[in-house]
Amino acid sequence: MRHSIPKLLTAMAIASASIVSASIATSANATVVVSGTRLIFPAEEREMTIKLTNDGKLPSLVQAWIDKGNGNENETPDKIDVPFTLTPTMFRVEPGKGQTLRVIHTNEPMATDKETLFWLNVLDVPPKPSAEDERNLLQVAFRTRIKLMYRPTGLPGKAEEAPAQLKWQLTRGASDQQYVLKTVNPTPYVVSLGSVQLKMGGKTLDAGMGHVLPGASQTFPVKGLESMPTTEATVEFSSIDDWGGSRNAQMPVVTDLR
Repeated sequence: MRHSIPKLLTAMAIASASIVSASIATSANATVVVSGTRLIFPAEEREMTIKLTNDGKLPSLVQAWIDKGNGNENETPDKIDVPFTLTPTMFRVEPGKGQTLRVIHTNEPMATDKETLFWLNVLDVPPKPSAEDERNLLQVAFRTRIKLMYRPTGLPGKAEEAPAQLKWQLTRGASDQQYVLKTVNPTPYVVSLGSVQLKMGGKTLDAGMGHVLPGASQTFPVKGLESMPTTEATVEFSSIDDWGGSRNAQMPVVTDLR
């Protein structure tokens, strides 16, 4: 019974992606703001905090939880097992007020040779509309999702140096008609990329955004690329540092001629 409310609130986040008829007004303003874009959790710390603020004019009901980012973003909090305790997990925030979330490591064993990526979710549910508005107003719940990186002590190098060590290759994707930029991350740090672009022959083609896990690879589909370039190509990307700042870089691309 105690999980019925969390399940209901989490389901409301899915509704925010619904297509709304033009004849229905929507309450579509996220009011609860998270103080950062990521949370770095050093292994030597037992607890970290992050601040939420309600910048709106009405109270909001908030649910918070942590997930593993395993591809199922709509998994309900009661089914997620992570090595952290989050408190509080459900609370009301008055307009103009704030709430501090405590993230506590449970001391479960974690990888000691690389960062581990988790995600902190904050679901903002607006108050019920007044009686006169109820029939013409569709409420939308907003979910903010930020990275939580558990960082072991004594990792070699520095996190801000990791993006420059990425290796890039242009190759075919799963479909013969698709080309992708493949990058390999040889470092023990999670590298977050705010944008990825392929530059060749005076053209700039978008390849999206994302992140690359430590010691892993990731592909970025290049939009509009119909054939392997015959001229020199480079990748231009922006990486996000521990404080949410963006750093631009340009690196050569190895062309796969398969």
